[in-house]
Amino acid sequence: MAALGWLTPRRRPATARSVLAGEAAAEAARKTSLPTELPDDRSSVADQDTSVRTKAEEPAVRTKAEEPAPAFPVVGDDRAAAFFDLDNTVMQGAAIFHFGRGLYKRKFFQRRELTRFAWQQAWFRLAGVEDPEHMQDARDSALSIVKGHRVSELMSIGEEIYDEYMADRIWPGTRALAQAHLDAGQRVWLVTAAPVETATIIARRLGLTGALGTVAESVDGVYTGRLVGEPLHGPAKAEAVRALAAAEGLDLDRCAAYSDSHNDIPMLSLVGHPYAINPDAKLRKHARALDWRLRDYRTGRKAARVGIPAAAGVGAIAGGTAAAVALHRRRR
Repeated sequence: MAALGWLTPRRRPATARSVLAGEAAAEAARKTSLPTELPDDRSSVADQDTSVRTKAEEPAVRTKAEEPAPAFPVVGDDRAAAFFDLDNTVMQGAAIFHFGRGLYKRKFFQRRELTRFAWQQAWFRLAGVEDPEHMQDARDSALSIVKGHRVSELMSIGEEIYDEYMADRIWPGTRALAQAHLDAGQRVWLVTAAPVETATIIARRLGLTGALGTVAESVDGVYTGRLVGEPLHGPAKAEAVRALAAAEGLDLDRCAAYSDSHNDIPMLSLVGHPYAINPDAKLRKHARALDWRLRDYRTGRKAARVGIPAAAGVGAIAGGTAAAVALHRRRR
C-alpha cells in the first residue's frame, strides 16, 4: 500500500521554499498586472452586479443557506480584491495538462510523454483533487520540456494553446463571479500552480487583473529548467496572496477567495470571504463546518469525477484509465 501513498493528498505547513515561491509569484504578478478602473456610474454597476450574479448562479446547485450575501462585492472598495484558483474552479481540468497537449502538437516532445500527460489529466479528473507530489511530477515533466526555450516563444505558443484547448473549458458561473468583482472596481487575480506565463495569458483573456503562478527560473529570457522556490501549491498559494496583499495595500478581511480544492484551505482561510467552488469532498465538509459559502456549477459531480478528458483519447492509456476507474469505485 505504500506505493499508493500519492493517492492520498496531504496538507503541509509553509516552508522557506513556500515563502520564496509566494514572494516570487507576487513580484511577477505585479509586473504584469493590468490596471482596474472603477466604472463611472456606480449605481448602474451595482444593478449590473446583481444581475450578473443571478444569471451566473441559476445553474448552480445551492441551498437557501448558500444564497449570495447582500451588497457583495462592495462597489468602490479599492482595498478589497478577489483571488481565484484556476484548475477546476475557473477552468475544467488542469491548465498544465492542456498546455502539454499543445506542446505535443508542436512536436516539443514524443508520444510517450503525451501519454504521461494524458494519464495525469485523467487521474486529476477521476480523483477530483490535487495531490502535491502528483502535481510536482507533472511540473517536473513540463520543466524538462521547456528547458532551453525562450520565454517569449512559450508565451506566443501559450496564446495559441489557450484558444485550442482552454477557452471552451471556462466555467461560466465562476467567470461571472469574477466579473462581478471587476464590475465593482475590484482587482481579480488567478492563483494557480500552473506556470505564471500560462496563468497570465488566461487572466488577460478573461479580462482579469493578473495572475499568481509558479515561477520558472530564466536567464537572459531562456528557461533554465529550475523553479524559483517550489510549485505554487497549498501553503505557497497563501504566501503569494499574503505577499501581494501587503504590496498592494489590500485588507484581506475585505477580500474574497474561491477554490475547489481542500489543498487551498490555507489561501481560503486568509480572507474574510472564502468560497468553495465545485468543491471536493474534504473542502465541502470543511466549508460547511465553518459556514463558508458554496457554489457548484457542475451538472453532476459524479460525472465530473469520472469523465475522461479529450487527451485521454490516446489509445495507450485506455487500459490504465479503466483500471483507475475500477480502483476509484472500490475506494468509494
